[in-house]
Amino acid sequence: MKFSILTLFPEFVNTMKEYSILGRAIENNLISLEAVNIREFAINKHGQVDDYSYGGGPGMVMMAEPIYKSIESVRKDNSYVVYMSPQGNVLNQEKVKELSKKEHLVILCGHYEGIDNRIIENYIDEEISIGDFVLTGGELPAMILVDSVSRLIDGVLSSSESYEDESHYKGLLEYPQYTRPKEFMGYKVPDVLLSGDHKKIENYRLRESVLNTLKKRPDMLNRTLSEEEKNILNGEGR
Repeated sequence: MKFSILTLFPEFVNTMKEYSILGRAIENNLISLEAVNIREFAINKHGQVDDYSYGGGPGMVMMAEPIYKSIESVRKDNSYVVYMSPQGNVLNQEKVKELSKKEHLVILCGHYEGIDNRIIENYIDEEISIGDFVLTGGELPAMILVDSVSRLIDGVLSSSESYEDESHYKGLLEYPQYTRPKEFMGYKVPDVLLSGDHKKIENYRLRESVLNTLKKRPDMLNRTLSEEEKNILNGEGR
C-alpha cells in the first residue's frame, strides 16, 4: 500500500514516519508514505497557491492549478484520489476496510476556505470526512486515515496486536480489557478471565461486547444480532 499526501505542510505529515507501528511498517516495506508539497507547484516565484474567491467572501481558496499538478505528479493507473473534507462521507471501519484494498491512496489536504471546486468535480474520486466539524486543514484527518488504513494491511500489526477484536471491526464495540494486578483499590478482575476456560472467556467477551455497544453506542446495533450473540446475551452457553 502506498500513501501520497498532498499538503502545504509536508514536515508535519512526515512525523508519521517516526511513529512506532507505522515507522516499523515503512521500514519493513509493508507500506510507503510520501508527503508532496503543493507549494512546489505554485503559479509564481512567490509560492502562491491560493487566491480570493470569485463572488467575494472571507478567506482564501486554494487554486486549481497547483493542486492539479500535485495530483498528476503522483497519480498512476491504480491510484485512488481522496479529498479530506467535512462535506465527505464520514469515515468508519467499513470505509477503512474498503480503502485498505486500494493499492495507492492519494490524499489531498485542503486549507484556508477550501479548494477550487473544479478539482473536486473532475479530479477527486471521493471526499472523506472524519466527523461533522471543521478543522484548520486536512493534515490531521489525512494522518488519521493513513493510520486507520495501515493497521489493516497484512503484517503491519503483529499477531499480538490483531485488529479483529477491536471496536467497530465486527459492528460492535470492544469488550472490556484488564491487566495485572488481579485486584486494584478493591476492584477485581472478573473471575471468568482467570479461569483458563477459553470457551467461557470467548462467550464472556462477546456478551460484554454486545452489552458495551448497547450501553454506549446503541445506534450501531442497527442490524439483527446473530443467534450466537442472542444466546450469549441471554446467558446461554456460558
